[in-house]
Amino acid sequence: MVRELSYTTITHVMESWEQVRRMKDYETTAGKILFQQLFKKEPKTRVLFGFPIDLDTDSQELLQSKRFLMHASYLIEMLDTALQMLGPDIDLLTEIMLDLGAKHQRYGVGPDMFPVMGEALLYTLKATLKGDFTKDIEQAWIETYKELSGDMIRGQKLKK
Repeated sequence: MVRELSYTTITHVMESWEQVRRMKDYETTAGKILFQQLFKKEPKTRVLFGFPIDLDTDSQELLQSKRFLMHASYLIEMLDTALQMLGPDIDLLTEIMLDLGAKHQRYGVGPDMFPVMGEALLYTLKATLKGDFTKDIEQAWIETYKELSGDMIRGQKLKK
């Protein structure tokens, strides 16, 4: 459960996320990197978002697509909202993540896709934070993502 995260972990995540948020058009910039990595690592996710499975993930057609940019920005906005709830609203966040997991299951997202999204998220953070993405920051993100996605997976299992 998300509430098991330490103060240090939450601090590392929040401070590094704030660096990402200071980037110009961070939702689009980080979202493009994340979705491009997700589509490269797990081609079947392309179909979940309405793209052909054989789509070239490096094509300008994809990277400039309104649908792609909308999904990319929306995911970053959702992540931003969840991260802002770490700490003071952590019980509510757990409930939201359980519900979100069930909702994603209806879209065809299975438990096997969460680790791939986690890898894409870490790749995105490393690409955007560059030298500031230290081992401590990476570990904090791994722990946080594990808890957030774990609640979503639990939500999927509860709704079966």
